[in-house]
Amino acid sequence: MNRVAILIRFNGLLLESFSRRTTAALRASLPLPLALPWLDRLLDLNVDKEINKDALVITRAAKTLASGKRPDDEDALDLLEGSKDIDRAFLAKLGGAPLEILIRYQSVDTLRIDRIRRLLAASYRILAAWKRPLSLGTALEAAFPGDELEHAILIQLTLYARETQVLGNSVRMPLLLTPLRNRLVDGLYSTLKISAAVLARDAASRIKPSNQSVAGEHTSPSLRQI
Repeated sequence: MNRVAILIRFNGLLLESFSRRTTAALRASLPLPLALPWLDRLLDLNVDKEINKDALVITRAAKTLASGKRPDDEDALDLLEGSKDIDRAFLAKLGGAPLEILIRYQSVDTLRIDRIRRLLAASYRILAAWKRPLSLGTALEAAFPGDELEHAILIQLTLYARETQVLGNSVRMPLLLTPLRNRLVDGLYSTLKISAAVLARDAASRIKPSNQSVAGEHTSPSLRQI
């Protein structure tokens, strides 16, 4: 597996863990956790959507590095437009669910472009630091020493949480159910923020080279268990 694919997989593991932890916390804390099955479905499909979008960003970072230039706003804006194709596929998958989503791009684009720019810059930084035969953990530590990695992960996950909140508020429901939807979405965002802080700390500690059991470019079991 090449370094770009490994970084894409690692990012996917972070987002999958984030969604899984959030779902578990929601079931334990929110009222009527099974009353609106759309929430679980929304989270499951949303994480797949965001993993696909982030894969485009990481791939673009690798291409700019290979071309000898740095990623810029033109790259970020192009990726923002490309993300809307993934949105359309996501909405098509929801076609059989008892809900309808109208994505409010005027509300979400500012968050998305910020997240794209940060992930693009971070991916470029990691790939530039990742020389054979270094492990992923060593490259991450070189690119983001000390507490920088935890902070970078936390910002990315917090922006993801904000986007998810906007998406939840875009769900169209019967008028009588709107207050319940709002309560669930507010609870979702609070839970996402807490999960983001805990996961950023856990992930940063697990990927230190001293904690990795596999040398070289391969991801280690510790990374798979975030």
